Amino acid sequence: MTKQPDLHERLRQARAREGLDPGPDGRKGLPTGPWGVGLRAGVEVVSALAVGIGIGWALDRWLGTWPWLFLVFFVLGSVAGVLNVYRLFNPRRRSRLS
Repeated sequence: MTKQPDLHERLRQARAREGLDPGPDGRKGLPTGPWGVGLRAGVEVVSALAVGIGIGWALDRWLGTWPWLFLVFFVLGSVAGVLNVYRLFNPRRRSRLS
């Protein structure tokens, strides 16, 4: 019969799997302070919006459909940015199988 790891060992493994323990350089995997999380949320929104605007502007310029594709991709970029921030604050739980 195989011996089950004790509670402390299971906790250590779970923290390592989730990136909560500091790495070899002493830093954790994700930003945890209010500035780190706020900066990441801001970057998520701005970058998704910038990509959406860039794609819409380029397609409109190429196809001559100004401003319709710009507006569509502006909305899509905004939605993507909000969804990224939502995922940042509400991460999906991993299945027990993985």
